[in-house]
Amino acid sequence: MANRYRLTPTPEQQSAMCEHCAHARFIYNLAVEQHSWWRPGRGRVPGYLEQARQLTEARAAEPWLRNGSIIVQQQALRDFDKALSAFFDPKNPTAKPSWRKAGRDEGFRIVGKQRDVRRLSRHVGEVWIPKVGRVRFRWSRAVPDDVKSYRVTRDRVGRWHISFAAPQPALDRQPTGAVIGIDRGVRTALVTSDGQHYRAPRISDRRATRYLALQQRMSRQQKRSRKREKTKWAMARIAAGVTDRRRDWAEKVSTRLVVDHDLIVFEKLNTKGMTRKPAPKPDPDQPGSFLPNGARAKAGLNRGILASCWGLLATRTERKAAASSVAVVYVNPKHSSQQCRVCGHIAAESRKSQAVFLCVQCGHGDHADANAARNVLARGLASAGLRAGPGARGVCPRQPAQAAAGTIRSAA
Repeated sequence: MANRYRLTPTPEQQSAMCEHCAHARFIYNLAVEQHSWWRPGRGRVPGYLEQARQLTEARAAEPWLRNGSIIVQQQALRDFDKALSAFFDPKNPTAKPSWRKAGRDEGFRIVGKQRDVRRLSRHVGEVWIPKVGRVRFRWSRAVPDDVKSYRVTRDRVGRWHISFAAPQPALDRQPTGAVIGIDRGVRTALVTSDGQHYRAPRISDRRATRYLALQQRMSRQQKRSRKREKTKWAMARIAAGVTDRRRDWAEKVSTRLVVDHDLIVFEKLNTKGMTRKPAPKPDPDQPGSFLPNGARAKAGLNRGILASCWGLLATRTERKAAASSVAVVYVNPKHSSQQCRVCGHIAAESRKSQAVFLCVQCGHGDHADANAARNVLARGLASAGLRAGPGARGVCPRQPAQAAAGTIRSAA
């Protein structure tokens, strides 16, 4: 994980750091373009050492690069090398390194030492940045002791942040023996097996109306004009506020789940595949035309899924749980919303609506998402060597089993 702090640079320092961002983005994109030329049979692909040598030649020939920091530019090459290694690592599936875009991917990394960071007062610290000097930041929490590198970023709203890499600290908790199953949805982001409902923060109606008006205004403005950039800036401020609230919500909910439970069971969902846009449907009768494929409705569903923070919440919960000796299990979600938790009967007709579940065989009724969460919990307990008790709220040990943080017992 990374501990992030808000930077407060002066206007002159902001100008210098923008130059660093441009240098880092330029070098990274050069490395991406260079590797895009290579094909089988064209020789050896240049690695970091060869690219660093080429960077030295480029700095000697180009004054714009030579005036920048060699540390920032070399770390851009290291970022590309790490991204390429992650792409070829079968245990870490990730996308191939692609282009960095101005205004979106603004940032650079610096190799530093502990003495480059110092505290000035209770809430103010400063960090050394090459060619910039010492830049102040808000000391909102303790900085990691062993600082080896840090990353400076600028978001779309123009806010500067600095991040110090550090391992995820263990949460202050005691083994509770409680277990929980989680069903993730669109209308309600999380529903737990004990009946708790968590809704992710959404944009307010007032801000949504304002955002739509700005979007319509931007569509009528000339590209690259000052008015258009001002409109984009206003839209970015609205989006940044929603994003900040969602991140804060994910951090608080994940902390609560890890502190209160010894076993957390999630559905194993392919969020990336679920939010992929539908493929076009060519019209066989009219070449060059396409049939309706439901892209507009699917786009709305995709926005709802992404707004529920499924991936962020699961990732933060998993990392905090690993540091705090809490077990996290992923299970197959197939038919979890159609299966009765009491009799086990599976039928699509039992799901009466988004929130109502009524078993067509035994007549058991429950909230649909809560019933699915209890099915998820039962499957996770089965994979852990335990079985669910009556109503799937409690746990009855079938054989001696230990969770990562102690014996799992009733969650009710």
